[in-house]
Amino acid sequence: MKANLTLAAAALASALTLATLAPAQETQGTGVKETVKEDAKTVGHAVAHSAKTVGHAVADTSRKVGHEVAEKTAPARETIKEDSKKAGHAIEHGAKTVGSSVKSGAEKAKAAVTPKSDESKPGN
Repeated sequence: MKANLTLAAAALASALTLATLAPAQETQGTGVKETVKEDAKTVGHAVAHSAKTVGHAVADTSRKVGHEVAEKTAPARETIKEDSKKAGHAIEHGAKTVGSSVKSGAEKAKAAVTPKSDESKPGN
């Protein structure tokens, strides 16, 4: 991969050198211009290919690292999942207990303020 980039850079440097020399020498024909143009095109394609190759290598490495991280963090994720379930159940139990206490207290308060009828007294 580095060899491709090195070759591409060398070809680009030589193409640019030829391109700067070509306008200074008016006696040369269009053959030099075409050669420089083709060399520049070849260098461009080589650079594009090398960049694509490097991009794919980075993507593959990134994917592998992502899978390794996911694999290594799986036990921690499972622990958090189980702890969250336990906490949720504890909160649910506490809420039910509080709800029952409030309901019982409300019933007692209602009973305390509700007037009781005297059924033992005879009616007129």
